[in-house]
Amino acid sequence: MLPRPEYPRPQYVRDSWLNLNGVWEFELDPGRSGRARGLPERDTLSGSIVVPFCPESVLSGVGITDFLPAVWYRRTLTPPAAWSGQRVLLHFGAVDYWAEVWVNGRSAGTHRGGYSPFTLEITDWLRDGENVITVCAEDDTRSPLQPRGKQSETYASQGCDYTRTTGIWQTVWLEAVPARYLGRPRLTPELENACVYLEASLVGDPVGLSLEATATLDGRVVGQATVHPSGQTFRACLPLSAVHPWAPSSPTLYDLTLVLRAGSEIVDKVTSYFGLRTITLAPPAILLNGQPVFQRLILDQGFYPDGIYTAPSDEALRADIERSQAMGFNGARLHQKVFEERFLYWADKLGYLVWGEMPDWGLCLDDSLALDRFLTEWRTVLARDYSHPAIIGWCPFNETWSGVYTDMLSQVYALTKALDPTRPAIDTSGNYHVGATDVYDAHDYDQDPASLAARHASFAAGDNPHVFFPGKDAPYQGQPYFISEFGGIGWDPNLGTEKVWGYGNHPRSAEEFLTRFRGLVETLLFHPRMCGFCYTQLTDIEQEVNGLYTYTRQAKFPAETIRAIVAQPAAIERE
Repeated sequence: MLPRPEYPRPQYVRDSWLNLNGVWEFELDPGRSGRARGLPERDTLSGSIVVPFCPESVLSGVGITDFLPAVWYRRTLTPPAAWSGQRVLLHFGAVDYWAEVWVNGRSAGTHRGGYSPFTLEITDWLRDGENVITVCAEDDTRSPLQPRGKQSETYASQGCDYTRTTGIWQTVWLEAVPARYLGRPRLTPELENACVYLEASLVGDPVGLSLEATATLDGRVVGQATVHPSGQTFRACLPLSAVHPWAPSSPTLYDLTLVLRAGSEIVDKVTSYFGLRTITLAPPAILLNGQPVFQRLILDQGFYPDGIYTAPSDEALRADIERSQAMGFNGARLHQKVFEERFLYWADKLGYLVWGEMPDWGLCLDDSLALDRFLTEWRTVLARDYSHPAIIGWCPFNETWSGVYTDMLSQVYALTKALDPTRPAIDTSGNYHVGATDVYDAHDYDQDPASLAARHASFAAGDNPHVFFPGKDAPYQGQPYFISEFGGIGWDPNLGTEKVWGYGNHPRSAEEFLTRFRGLVETLLFHPRMCGFCYTQLTDIEQEVNGLYTYTRQAKFPAETIRAIVAQPAAIERE
């Protein structure tokens, strides 16, 4: 059975595509000598792997968790005969970290960045009949020039760093496109004006072309526009005759069809979707569609025991969201990882609020080359995910543990806002804020509900919030405020406490856990100036046992027990 067979890019869909997941030839290259040994031209490699699972994972069939400086992939393919005369694009969802691709022994391109997609047009490299695709991926999680996220920079997984991911870890696929075709649509909803704005780039000659955009809801046409290109870009505003806001309680999605025409001839056709919603900052709350919605977030790091970075199935992506919702959470911080688009698709479908984050751990942020690499990838991530209604904010950095990055953090915040002015952005989550941030947050892992409440009591009374890093944190300027990491209660009665990791002292019983959990949650939930919280975390990961579910996704407590605590009305929702 083909692993991960579903279409990988739900907001930019064409019919002509070919999934390249499955068994590829594979070879380790510990000395990075593969080019010198002629691997790009080799007729075969020494082993095999199941793509898109990384070689560290069980599902890959390899299961080697040591450092892997370079790995090689090879497979043959024959494009469908119906694609004759069209351009052929080779897509990679993600390859960690640096990749070079050969087609029939000729280098077709390179890409740097372990979390962002890339595409190569390989039309001119293809030949009739069978073709060979060869990929080399190089990875060094110990390099200060490479963001690693939560991948361990030591030999073993330890603490809150886990098993590494090397090479291909998202779907690889071919797509046939015409000589002139549409780029990815950028969709901006305007609830107040009952419309959606559309931008789509054009590849190829714009002369004689028009774009017909049609929005439908439950199969009924509710918006339509036809526009001509301005240079290489189409821009349109689609007024909507039916207005149904997207929200966690009613995640309405409109379907969108884009038809590129030359006169009456259809040149290209793309389908997409969008949600109609607006985000407004109104301290102490963040408003969704004009209403205060307390953000009951959970920290989700996107690790799987059998696939590491890669979910074993599309159903597994959906199930994690449903597990969170079953316990009363309405969203998540997608932490130190750029999640695959299929996760965002399910968040859109299920009404799940998420903060997008760029992995930055391991990166030397005062190195100009490292920053250049970070920004190049962050721009790609923002472009890929801009149109997903579930994303309600951006967080490019997490816990930058030095005060020397002030100018850099401000510049990345400014870039993020320039590329997406529709959502709030946090300069760096946890510490240290430099002043330019739409939302002021803090990480507080105090395990005592009483002292947690005491720390934030003066803020509830109207004073500025507690300063976690005096002399380093920028002054609070009245922004919406939330505790974006808290809890992290270590609990797994089956493992003891010697070889596991979690915050604070471990509870001695389930009852003690629930008492502490309730106290911590209600302290923040009932705080009159908190706009949300983020509990650490959804699942255990390897030795880290502070999940509400085990690593194999077994609930540690009945979902309804946790939900009865988390889903209580928050203070900002009762005013």
